Amino acid sequence: MGLALNRYRAVVDALFARTAGGVKPGLERTEALLAADGNPHRKLCVFHVAGTNGKGSVCATLDSLLRTRGFRVGRYTSPHLVDFRERIVVDGRPIGEDEVADWLTDHDPLIERLGATFFEATTALAFDHFARANVDVAVIETGLGGRLDSTNVVQPVAAVITSIGLDHTDLLGTTLEQIAAEKAGIFKRGSVAMIGERAARTSVQLLAIARERGASSTGVVGDDWTVSDVEVRDGATEFALSDDAGDQRLVTPLLGEHQAYNAALAIETLRRAGAGWTPTAPEIQRGLQNVRLPGRFQRMGRLIFDVAHNPAGGAVLAKTLGQLEIARPLTTILAVLADKDWRGMMDALAATTDRFILTVAPTAPAGRIWDVAAALEYARAKHYDAEADRDFARVVDRARHASGTTLVTGSFHTVGDAMACLQVDPLAG
Repeated sequence: MGLALNRYRAVVDALFARTAGGVKPGLERTEALLAADGNPHRKLCVFHVAGTNGKGSVCATLDSLLRTRGFRVGRYTSPHLVDFRERIVVDGRPIGEDEVADWLTDHDPLIERLGATFFEATTALAFDHFARANVDVAVIETGLGGRLDSTNVVQPVAAVITSIGLDHTDLLGTTLEQIAAEKAGIFKRGSVAMIGERAARTSVQLLAIARERGASSTGVVGDDWTVSDVEVRDGATEFALSDDAGDQRLVTPLLGEHQAYNAALAIETLRRAGAGWTPTAPEIQRGLQNVRLPGRFQRMGRLIFDVAHNPAGGAVLAKTLGQLEIARPLTTILAVLADKDWRGMMDALAATTDRFILTVAPTAPAGRIWDVAAALEYARAKHYDAEADRDFARVVDRARHASGTTLVTGSFHTVGDAMACLQVDPLAG
């Protein structure tokens, strides 16, 4: 067992080393890797999900609804929190360590020859695993953008865009219009196109692109379905969904007004995909009840984990905090990657945070570690109560014993590293 675990860790470490090469937009390397395995992605029914925020929530809800209907479901998401295998799961069970090690070892010469990136190799591994596991359907989350994302080799049943925001502007464009155009690259001729973006101007742009690309049908929030009367309380978000099927009162365990819209988008995607995919009203209720998504406003005693990593996510997080009764003071452990708008993130959280502790996530890539001293200087200039402590383990240990409520946020690395310190298994429960 020890040797097998060491082998798994060694090959995954080698795979992570490929992140040093940065992002390489394009599909040709992923297609070459998949061709070597007999193009397993072409054997899969796929729901493809892109967007700035909300992708993980929509994927988790689609997964649960489809499993409730009796389908065997593969789900590919990124990044992970604690263990690489969280990215590739079938019916909630992660890919085995031996399978990861075997596939990466067998494909290493080809990966090296192609110069494939970490994400390209992982995507090919996921598709091959799903085909071998004989899944009925795969829920696939884009990694970055859409048009040139390595997951965009599929011909999906439905392509979904959750939201559009200013993120990854160095790669996707500096305007919402440019970013929307990149993400809309997942829309395909003959596939359903679903749009969850609520801003009218961007939604209209996405709809026009979907039609230009020959989508078989389209669905747009606010036009084809509406969400209303949202109530956020401890442990649940309740909302009304109105569409052609009528009115329904629903509950999701994911917290926040935005989660009502994410749940509705997943439901409407399955309805638009056709009768074979459409859940009944009781299946919707059961499916929503079983949704699990670690790291999204996840409460554990006095701790809250949330992977918000941009100002839009921070604003949503702050709004959700304001809607709930939480023990005070609220201390926010914050570690943001350097290439994110950490000032905007801090400003968004300041309205609900009593005190910031600024730190560094141990697994944050060396080239993306934020300047804690600069962040502390900014906080003090804005008159936020803040301190800096680069010793992450010490900060988390203090939070474990602190009074009030502690929020851990800023990136997937921040939340995942805190869970690792606290020995929390993201896939448990």
